[in-house]
Amino acid sequence: MARIPTREAILDWIADNPTQTSKRDIAKAFGIKGADRIELKRVLRQLEDEGHLEKRRRSFRDPEKLPPVSVLEVAGPDGDGDLFARPLEWQGEGAEPRVLLVLRQSDPALGAGDRILARLTELRGEDPAYEGRLIRRIGTNPKRILGVFRKGSEGGRILPIDKGADRQWTVADGATHGAKDGELVEAEQAGPKSRMGLPKARIVSRLGDPSAPKAVSLIAIHQHGIPDNFPDDVIAEADGMKPAGLEGRVDLREMPLITIDPSDARDHDDACYAQPDTDPKNEGGHILWVAIADVAHYVRPGTALDREARKRGNSTYFPDRVVPMLPDRLSGDLCSLHEGVPRACIVAKMTIDSAGNLIRHEFQRGLMRSVASLHYTEVQAAIDGQPNDRTEPLLDPVLKPLYAAYEALRRARNSREPLDLDLPERQIVLSDDGTVTSVNFKDRLDAHKLIEEFMVLANVAAAETLIKKRSPLLFRVHEEPSPEKLDALRETAQASGLTLAKGQVLKTAHLNRLLNQAAGTQNAELINLATLRSMTQAYYSPENFGHFGLALQAYAHFTSPIRRYSDLIVHRALISAHGWGDDGLSPEEIERLEQTAQHISETERRSMMAERDTTDRYLASYLADRVGSEMTGRISGIARFGIFVKLDETGADGMVPIRSIGDEYFHHDADSQTLMGADSGRVIALGQKVLTRLSEAVPVTGGLMLELLEIEDTKLPKSSRPARGRPPRRKPAQAKRKRDKKERKVKRTRR
Repeated sequence: MARIPTREAILDWIADNPTQTSKRDIAKAFGIKGADRIELKRVLRQLEDEGHLEKRRRSFRDPEKLPPVSVLEVAGPDGDGDLFARPLEWQGEGAEPRVLLVLRQSDPALGAGDRILARLTELRGEDPAYEGRLIRRIGTNPKRILGVFRKGSEGGRILPIDKGADRQWTVADGATHGAKDGELVEAEQAGPKSRMGLPKARIVSRLGDPSAPKAVSLIAIHQHGIPDNFPDDVIAEADGMKPAGLEGRVDLREMPLITIDPSDARDHDDACYAQPDTDPKNEGGHILWVAIADVAHYVRPGTALDREARKRGNSTYFPDRVVPMLPDRLSGDLCSLHEGVPRACIVAKMTIDSAGNLIRHEFQRGLMRSVASLHYTEVQAAIDGQPNDRTEPLLDPVLKPLYAAYEALRRARNSREPLDLDLPERQIVLSDDGTVTSVNFKDRLDAHKLIEEFMVLANVAAAETLIKKRSPLLFRVHEEPSPEKLDALRETAQASGLTLAKGQVLKTAHLNRLLNQAAGTQNAELINLATLRSMTQAYYSPENFGHFGLALQAYAHFTSPIRRYSDLIVHRALISAHGWGDDGLSPEEIERLEQTAQHISETERRSMMAERDTTDRYLASYLADRVGSEMTGRISGIARFGIFVKLDETGADGMVPIRSIGDEYFHHDADSQTLMGADSGRVIALGQKVLTRLSEAVPVTGGLMLELLEIEDTKLPKSSRPARGRPPRRKPAQAKRKRDKKERKVKRTRR
């Protein structure tokens, strides 16, 4: 008969073997078999009742220690740059232990608030108490809830504001954080998930009235975890900066560089100048200068400013505010190329031939003084023959040479054939109190395109220079569409009576031919949207995989270091490659370029989602007073549960639930992206013109619900009851013949 081990022996064994804590493991370790297991079970239960052990499913562990595999929340780096995390499952009575994260080079970049699964090693008698190695990230703040608090007799409930959320959260009386009924709150999950009942949450911050106009962008900032307050040390560091001098720089203060930006621009980070090339070997050519604010002079590797800029990754722009990557002392002052003020810059000097091809380029670190801060509309008006007092003196010496160079660049662009999408950009106009007054579509002037082409050329020059100098850098990568996405685009094109050639190496020229086929037809917007959706998302990488959309072999972001961390990396690379100073790329930065690329690609996507959600909420707020109104639009998406409609007037997207469409069952065909009525054979397809009635607009979530009234000028029978159950399945051949017949009819009527 085996002797039952002492309680101390059991506890010591569990401490030494944290991965083998089941009753079976313990019995095997001490050679306990048969009926003796009953006695072992009794001892383990006593240790559990006394708090020495915690039962976790079928295993036991010391509650004053963390399990070997734990869920952690990243707390961010300390002053020395070490990354720490806190455990989310700490059950001990003492202070929760700190975990030092030791990341491998292949691990993704982690930021404050990220939730991870980590393997822990105890560091006995030390602080931190544990060392953690990443197993996998389980999402950024996945257990955070943003919603409206509804007070109850014992605490209350939170109604999430996410459009896709369909469940509420309960809040105990002691976890309300003093929130009032109807307030917008941020909360996090409290306690483990339960299969029964509503999940529990505790409120961590109160955000005020959710219906207030200026709460719209605030909701997106908190919902997506965008850092919007600078730490004190970052502000202090920025406030202590002094303007850069001329030492070590080329004096460009006499060059008539100008900035051209939107009329409401918050910063000016690029300036340009052009003149004809006098070299007889380059007849008809031009010399272009693109000067970019020298942010790297102020934001140096390893500083508090640098850590915060990397954490944010980029600035985020909303209709009523901007969440900047850098404090205002830099973004709005020292790194903004204001008119008449000396400013540090890095300049790309580029020579192009008469066809717009880049034949030479070099970079300089300089000091410039902008002669004018102009906006797009006044520049375009001057070129069109209506100069004002600001632009008239600059028309011949500055503006006309810029447009002459642009004409050459446009010829090169037409020859290169980058993807030429025609998607008007919405502009939400707000009153002083943040209320939406109108939704317009922005004009696309030649002045806009001029600046875009100059910036693209400077980005190409930066990439080519750093490749030639064999310097590490971050490329802007845009890979070609996947075969699956191309097949979906081809289906959409065929449904619209258009063709996209198959069986060849895809080029942007092929897609442009499709877009040209659709131009001027009722399907133009649909084809442009479908083409955009077929594209892969651009990202940053230390490896060069080219830029498909721009039809360029090498591309790097150089022109906006105020608002993109990627551009700051490229500036530092140029500084190191040219030996301009000690503020270039550090060895530590080079070592973690892969992590930086992944991190800033994620922050960019985060900002895009926040900006899109804010636009949706503003549009829902704008349309809330028009519930019941009829609106035209086009079908932009089809799913099993309904259809999506893009409204003509505002460009807003609304959903028509499938249960509200007619009195019949609709078959969903994912391949052709259609719905077909089981009784009528009616086909609902992408791009069809529809008349809808706005039935619901929820500003807090940004959701729009529509009722479908007409398709292609044909009225739909009004639904008087829920859709029937699934009808008997048609024979596949019969269903296909009916669908093909309907598609042929649709194609004939659309040509």
